[in-house]
Amino acid sequence: MIPRKLDAFTLRLALPRDREACYAVCLGTGDSGRDATHLHADPEALGHVYVGAYLAFEPQLALVLEDSAGVCGYALAVVDTREFQRRYVEEWLPPLRALRSAPSGPAERWSRDEQLWHLYHHPELFVPEPYADYPSHLHLDLLPRAQGRGLGRAMMAELLERLTARGAPGVHLAMAADNHRAAAFYAKLGFRELARGGDAIYLGRRLR
Repeated sequence: MIPRKLDAFTLRLALPRDREACYAVCLGTGDSGRDATHLHADPEALGHVYVGAYLAFEPQLALVLEDSAGVCGYALAVVDTREFQRRYVEEWLPPLRALRSAPSGPAERWSRDEQLWHLYHHPELFVPEPYADYPSHLHLDLLPRAQGRGLGRAMMAELLERLTARGAPGVHLAMAADNHRAAAFYAKLGFRELARGGDAIYLGRRLR
């Protein structure tokens, strides 16, 4: 049951007021787990792509971790990835496209923000096969002050339990291929590699 205490931290469901803080966590871990603040002039660009739609569309599967300094991590999931992607394209992206035009010129000259703005207009939507076995997906990010304490494992256990209760047969996630710390963490939780694409690795775990 949540909310619940984890030493000096509290695990609870995300609230609408947590969006800014969750975006800050996304930015603070957005360079393959490292702080990406120095790489972005637009502090919301990463969060718009990787966090906001989860908070809006699947609030019962959006968990946040906080301490006395504020939100320091989140665990987000959806039950049906293809349905989530449909809503992401039809509902979430149109306001962002109105906010930011697609970048022009050679892609190799785009800034990190422009690369993300490009995704507002040309989202990269991929699901690993077999989809029927791993239709759900999730992702987890923790700021350094919350790492190495077993908190990520506790958050994952809560999220996987919630997915299982919703009837999900399996779940997948995407991670940067060079994020070796995350790879070791997910391997310990029983995730295995399903596919690779670009600089991403897709891992999956059966839930039943």
